[in-house]
Amino acid sequence: MAKGDRSSDGTAREVRERRPAETILTIIHDRGKGGLPWYDVSRQLLNPDLYLRASARRQQKAGATTPGPTDETVDGMSQAKITKIIEVLRYARWRWTPVRRVELPTSHGKTRPLGLPTWSDKRLQEGRRARLEADDAPQCSDHSHGFRPQKGCHTALTKIPKTWSGTKGLIEGDIRGGVDHSDHPILMTILREPLHENRFLRLIEGLLKAGYWEAWTSHPTLSGTPQGGVVSPMLSTIDLDRLDRVVMGREGNRLGRRIGQSWQRGSDGHRQITHG
Repeated sequence: MAKGDRSSDGTAREVRERRPAETILTIIHDRGKGGLPWYDVSRQLLNPDLYLRASARRQQKAGATTPGPTDETVDGMSQAKITKIIEVLRYARWRWTPVRRVELPTSHGKTRPLGLPTWSDKRLQEGRRARLEADDAPQCSDHSHGFRPQKGCHTALTKIPKTWSGTKGLIEGDIRGGVDHSDHPILMTILREPLHENRFLRLIEGLLKAGYWEAWTSHPTLSGTPQGGVVSPMLSTIDLDRLDRVVMGREGNRLGRRIGQSWQRGSDGHRQITHG
């Protein structure tokens, strides 16, 4: 390649890095709808506007001023910090901080774990979440209503009268601890299908294995997606979409022919099978 070609390529990369975040995410979404693979993922995520967008979204959340394992919160956000994050990412030097884990009471009298990441990690996770959502959400099953844009329990319910003529019974199932027990190698294999760039994949894998602090003791994370992690719902949706496809595909059709069932998944991960 000639020297002029290298200069031209560098200029093109700078232009891509300066595009508005919405423009980048729209392009990713359109390619995702077509099922097209990606080879230059990390370069798209060196865009400052993407992190300004992420900060704006996260600072509206209730936990924006809650410290994680460090004292860093939304109050310390600045353009200089965004620039520093981008430079660390550019040279593949980012390291996720283990989250601070707390136990929250549930309505059943039990507790559930919640991880509190640093503000910088939240902001970076939001950028990854937006990237994965733009690409993978359009490829998820139409019967998946969990953690997707403009989807939820209500859209699942409104689809029932449009597709089901009647039911004789209802079976409701809950995947217990689905977020806690997600298999890391399987999830990474799923992500590698559309994403053909190791740098981005290593960032996701590093997040899954970052570990957590509880009672001043460090623990590894051997399975599951980070509890309370910004990107965790999207990773769970991508993971569970494969179960949707198995049930709706060959195995699901065989089951449907035998007992006349339909399949729907709500935003809480519950599966509902109705007998027609």
